[in-house]
Amino acid sequence: MQQHYRPDLIEPAVQQYWAENKVFKAIKDTSKEKYYCLSMFPYPSGRLHMGHVRNYTIGDVVSRYQRMNGKNVLQPIGWDAFGLPAEGAAIKNKTAPAKWTYENIEYMKNQLKMLGFGYDWDREIATCRPEYYKWEQWFFTELYKKGLVYKKTSTVNWCPNDETVLANEQVHEGCCWRCDTPVEQKEIPQWFIKITDYAEQLLGGLDQLPQWPDMVKTMQRNWIGRSEGVEITFDVADTAEKVAVYTTRPDTFYGVSYLGIAAAHPLAELAAEKILNWLNSSVKQKMPKWQKQTLPLWRKKGWQPAYSPFIH
Repeated sequence: MQQHYRPDLIEPAVQQYWAENKVFKAIKDTSKEKYYCLSMFPYPSGRLHMGHVRNYTIGDVVSRYQRMNGKNVLQPIGWDAFGLPAEGAAIKNKTAPAKWTYENIEYMKNQLKMLGFGYDWDREIATCRPEYYKWEQWFFTELYKKGLVYKKTSTVNWCPNDETVLANEQVHEGCCWRCDTPVEQKEIPQWFIKITDYAEQLLGGLDQLPQWPDMVKTMQRNWIGRSEGVEITFDVADTAEKVAVYTTRPDTFYGVSYLGIAAAHPLAELAAEKILNWLNSSVKQKMPKWQKQTLPLWRKKGWQPAYSPFIH
């Protein structure tokens, strides 16, 4: 018997046994309770780092614990391998995106196997393969048929270098997280899913999750943002435009003394033609979405025009 643990000698033999006997393959077994354990798919950037090791070790520990408790565990794995990151990496490394991506998948797959994670490799997927994304296309068309997706123009964070939309989390100090190019605000047509149609169901579902921490459920409720009130429309003088105002206190509308609009509002551009030059300048310097958290620190500024644009 060896006095010291030698992973280089012991683990390859054990892992080969696991692979040959499909130890972690999920099979149909109605006598056991099912347990599904999914960790976020890695992006095949080329090499695993310690963040990957930590994340997938946690998932594997949970999976093995549930398996030892007698449950029929399914722990799949896959690769988040589609989109601009793969194209950008391929361009940087002067190769084709498909070649770059699939080579990285094979390399990282071997690394995950060497780490001994208990995945059902028969269920491996890659989001760049047609057999996967055809189902995303199918989901979208089904949502479209049922009127649950719609298209409208909306303001986005735009990277002029990559020519792509960025999430707020992908904007670091006003610049693109990939190329460090200053991000612009741009209005473009986009597709939206009508999640609001299911807001009440989402809220009700939170009450059926006693195992969730209260803090997480509060965050979800705040994100859903249910509010009961009314929306009243004001006509804009000398135009066909209207401005909708929402309030939880409709009784206060009889005492309205003025309406204020944000600098990013479309009507601000119209107003800029009729009021002072400094307003025209402030409209062009719209505050980007990622700075919203700094709003309480900003000193409010405004100006009362010499005319009454809104009809009360």
